[in-house]
Amino acid sequence: MTGQSGAEDAATDLARTTEHAVTYARRVASTARARNERHRAENAELIKQFGRRQLSDSATERAPGVVRDAAEGFRSANGFPVPQLPSAAELFPPRRNQPPKAPWEAIPVTLSPDGR
Repeated sequence: MTGQSGAEDAATDLARTTEHAVTYARRVASTARARNERHRAENAELIKQFGRRQLSDSATERAPGVVRDAAEGFRSANGFPVPQLPSAAELFPPRRNQPPKAPWEAIPVTLSPDGR
């Protein structure tokens, strides 16, 4: 009869382990969904700012300052190039409130000497 007890214990352990694995997977999936939703909201805000050409300097930063400084230090110490990235203002100059150009003004046309 000890064989049945061992089998029952194994089945109970398997059921418990499976339950823990499913609970963990659900928790991980929930965390991933929340992070994904947060990233979508942040991206939507960046798209709006880009459309208004009002991106802040932090929007163009690829990494926090501490991480970026560590990466620059590593690159410098090992002889790798350290790119200097432009600021948001340099990437996206503000729009001027000017009417759009007429099509014949927007496309430069060069005529040949004979007028064609």
